[in-house]
Amino acid sequence: MGRFIVIVLDGFGMQAMRDATIARPGDETSSTLGSILHDFPDLKLPNLEALGLMNAFGRESACMKFSPDATFGKSELMHFGADTFQGHQEIMGTKPRKPEVHDFQQKIDAIEKTLKEHGHMVERLGKPGLEYLLVDRYCTVADNIDSDLGMAYNCTAPLDFLPFEQEMDIARLVRNVAVVNRVIAFGGTGNTIDDILKAEEVREGRYIGLLASATKSYDQGYECRHLGYGVDPSVQAPSILGRAGIPVSLFGKVADIVHNEQGKSVSWVDTAEVLDLTIEEMKTMDHGFICTNVQETDLAGHSQDAARYKRILEIADGKIGQIVDMLKADDVLVVMADHGNDPDIGHNKHTRENVPLLVHSPKRGVDLGLRKTLSDVGASVCDYFGVEAPENGTSFLSLIR
Repeated sequence: MGRFIVIVLDGFGMQAMRDATIARPGDETSSTLGSILHDFPDLKLPNLEALGLMNAFGRESACMKFSPDATFGKSELMHFGADTFQGHQEIMGTKPRKPEVHDFQQKIDAIEKTLKEHGHMVERLGKPGLEYLLVDRYCTVADNIDSDLGMAYNCTAPLDFLPFEQEMDIARLVRNVAVVNRVIAFGGTGNTIDDILKAEEVREGRYIGLLASATKSYDQGYECRHLGYGVDPSVQAPSILGRAGIPVSLFGKVADIVHNEQGKSVSWVDTAEVLDLTIEEMKTMDHGFICTNVQETDLAGHSQDAARYKRILEIADGKIGQIVDMLKADDVLVVMADHGNDPDIGHNKHTRENVPLLVHSPKRGVDLGLRKTLSDVGASVCDYFGVEAPENGTSFLSLIR
C-alpha cells in the first residue's frame, strides 16, 4: 500500500449537469472545458490528455485525442448549487444537506440572543431594518457580500485585538443558529476594527456586510475557517485516516476548508508553487493521503478570463506530469474538479457542471462512468487504506486495481 493523491482543479467542469435548468437556471449551456477549447482550439494539455481528459469530455479537439488506455469517468455534484466549500466536503465523504438562503436580517435576532446568552457583549450597527452585529467590540457578524448573496455570513475581526480562537467561539455560536451554507470566520493582523467598519456595503437593499477585500484582513497574518451547514468532520476521510494513524496532507485552498486536525494543512494559491509543495511531500511520504487544490483555475473563471484559465491549465498540466512520473506501482492519482466555472457563460459565478474524474492506477483502460457524487473519491480513499467508510459515497477501488 502506498499513496492516494487527489488533485482538484478548482472550477474545471466539463458540461452542464442534467438538472442545471431547474437547480441553477442560466447554467444549462455551461461547459468550462468547452468554452476554453472554443476560444483556444490549439490548447494542448498532454498529461491530462494521457489521463483521459478527452475521454471524459466525450469528444476530441483539434489537438487533443482520446487516450486508449485511460481510466476515466465523470461525476455529478450532490451538493446544492456549485460551491467550492461544499464540493470539498462532498469529496471528503460528507453527505450534503441542502442549506437555506437567508439575508442576515432574518436571523439577526436569534443570533444576537444566542451570543448574549453565552456571555458575549453585542451591539447593533447599521440602521433599523438593515443591521449587523459587533461582538466583543472587535468581531462583526454580517452578510457575506463577496459571493452569492444569502448563502453565507461572515465573522470578521482584527486579530491583533481579538484572538482567532475567540473569533471562532463566536462563529461556532453563529453556526449553531444559522442555516445558510457557510459561516466564515476570518481576520488578519495589522488592521483595526475601524478598517473593517469602513468596508461596510449594502447590496440589493437587504444585504449588509463588510467587503472582505476592503477590510485589510488579507494584508498580513491572515487566518480563515469555514464552518459548513450539516458538515461533521469526524465522518470525513481526513479525520478517519488521522484516527487510524495514516498521514494526511492538504495543500492549497482545501487546507482552509477541510478539517484535518491530526494531519498537515498548508494554505497556498500560486499554481506552480502549490503543486511543487505536493511534489516535495511525495519525496518524503511513502504511505498516506495527499489532496491539493489548484485555486487559480477558479479565480480565472471568476474573472471571466479564458486566456488566464488556459495559462493556469498549462502550468498545472506540466506539474501533473511530474507527479505522474513520481508515482509508484501501488499509488493512485485522481485529477478532478469540484464544480464548473465557465469563463464565457456571461456571469462570474460558479457553474453547475459534471466534473472530470481522471485516474492513474495499477489497472488501466477502465470507464468509471458517470458517478452520482464526488464522495465516491473519499470512499475510495478510505477503501484504499482499509479504514472505515466515510458518511457518503461508493468506492470505485475494485474497478481500478
